[in-house]
Amino acid sequence: MRAQNKSVIVTGAGNGIGEGIAKRLAAEGAQVIVNDINEAGGQRVVAEITAAGGTAAFFKADVTHSAQVKALVDEAVRLYGRLDVMVNNAGWTHRNRPMLEVSEEEFDKVYAINMKSIYLSAIHAVPALRKVGGGSIINIASTAGLRPRPGLTWYNGSKGAVIITSKSMAAELGPDNIRVNCINPVFNPDTGLAAEFAGGPVDDARRAKFLATIPLGRFSTALDVANAALYLASDEASFINGVCIEVDGGRCV
Repeated sequence: MRAQNKSVIVTGAGNGIGEGIAKRLAAEGAQVIVNDINEAGGQRVVAEITAAGGTAAFFKADVTHSAQVKALVDEAVRLYGRLDVMVNNAGWTHRNRPMLEVSEEEFDKVYAINMKSIYLSAIHAVPALRKVGGGSIINIASTAGLRPRPGLTWYNGSKGAVIITSKSMAAELGPDNIRVNCINPVFNPDTGLAAEFAGGPVDDARRAKFLATIPLGRFSTALDVANAALYLASDEASFINGVCIEVDGGRCV
């Protein structure tokens, strides 16, 4: 059991990639806090984890509000006695469109969910990790932060910020034995935000267009990303710090 008895928070875990990460870590023995603003989705994930023999609890919190993030971390410590792993998965995007057509409100929401949430999680989770002698922070970024596509400029920028921030956090927190890494998933047409990324319904033509950029010839799945998260959360990655694992099938353009 590669995550046995580790206390883990996964944000945005009520569906998609976050759900996959929460389930994978729970299957490997982690005690998971499933966080989301969607209570129905989060409770469903918890029910499915516990039905499979895992340990999980739901906690509703908006990761863009400091008091709610603090309460989230406090709940993990209250339930499981400690915090070992913080997975910052919650994310958002504006619709694929020319950058000058994205409203200020949309811009602010993208940066609040994608970047401010990491700041707030650091403020509240790092002290908890220090108390137990270290741990792992895993930030979910995107291939968009490395190889940006037109139409997603402000989202691309937010994910680029996640990548460089993760590396800077790793350098600063390493002496505390807190490892900080990120994962860069590729576009997945089956996630809730797929139509926003694509700029419209993900029909056969759009699927084919995106698939043509992935040399391995298939899209990523939540399990692909979850397996990378499991590695980074596990003791097997005890000397892995400040890296980005690209879960993208070798996306070339």
